[in-house]
Amino acid sequence: MIETEGLTHIHLVVQDMARSLRFYQDVFGMNELFREGDDLVFLNTPGSSDTITLNASGDPATAGTSGGVEHFGFRLREGADLDDAIKQIEAAGGSLVRRGEHAPGIAFAYVRDPDGYEIEL
Repeated sequence: MIETEGLTHIHLVVQDMARSLRFYQDVFGMNELFREGDDLVFLNTPGSSDTITLNASGDPATAGTSGGVEHFGFRLREGADLDDAIKQIEAAGGSLVRRGEHAPGIAFAYVRDPDGYEIEL
């Protein structure tokens, strides 16, 4: 078995770097860690070791496609309001796909970012 510290990052091809950067910073409070040139930006959720890499140099036709990965998720903090999170996502250019409960009292929502990537909350 390989010993790891867990998943390090998700790499997303995006159509518009400024739009995607604004979405992940405004909606999820992610901070820019660093850039590799103009087309690759690394973001991090404060207080965690996760990373999302936004790539504007990939084939724009692949933006929003999953290649077999259905979605990725963000865990809301205890007491966070799911309705408010959905409103913030929509205000930032994302959209609600569907919402419900996995089990009684365990609410979820599937949303899309501006490129069409599906995110579970």
